[in-house]
Amino acid sequence: MGLELYLDLLSQPSRAVYIFAKKNGIPFELRSVELLKGQQHSDAFAQVNPLKKVPALKDGDFTLAESVAILLYLSRKYEVPDHWYPQDLQARARVDEYLAWQHTALRSSCTRAMWQKQMMFPVFLGEQVPPETLASTLAELDRCLQLLEDKFLKDQDFVAGPHISVADLVAITELMHPVSAGCQVFKSRPKLAAWRQRVEAEVGKDLFQEAHAAVMKVEDLPPADPAIKEKLKPSVQCLLQ
Repeated sequence: MGLELYLDLLSQPSRAVYIFAKKNGIPFELRSVELLKGQQHSDAFAQVNPLKKVPALKDGDFTLAESVAILLYLSRKYEVPDHWYPQDLQARARVDEYLAWQHTALRSSCTRAMWQKQMMFPVFLGEQVPPETLASTLAELDRCLQLLEDKFLKDQDFVAGPHISVADLVAITELMHPVSAGCQVFKSRPKLAAWRQRVEAEVGKDLFQEAHAAVMKVEDLPPADPAIKEKLKPSVQCLLQ
């Protein structure tokens, strides 16, 4: 068996891995794991990733979890163009710097914004979000967006320098999460909006839209089945804090 990628394109890191593999012509078998049906908790998937999260990779007998590790594994194994994860020490360090920061900053605020605003908690799980909680989440998202512009993007074309890298894929897939919930992430940020256009152009509009088709329709999700709701509750309650 060749390379298998376990993904759900409702997941922002899954989208980053999917875009990277498709853009670079990496052959893989897509194994769909539907998070909102609780499939990540199945015994079968736990054999691939005991963390019960997507994305996950299986390459023969080798399995790997965590999106950043997967992106770097793919970049090294398949010898993709250097700009994705540069050999130059300092250029690579800039990519690493962003990847290290985003886990506890942009990832957190984007995920909370998507779950709290309009859809996932109010519609899918049928739970109301306290207004002060949502206001705090959106304020934190705005702070992270400012840091993305000021600390990382600056006056460059891309997050880590003049060329697109895995850092840009990780960043743009994160930002599309709150966009799918109706947050006007790019409206008052022309620098960020221009960066988005450059990333889409590099990736290719068709691939970008394909990867984000599911999440951009998340508002159409019906309320969760009661059994699924109870299964998901423990893992998503932290998103209300």
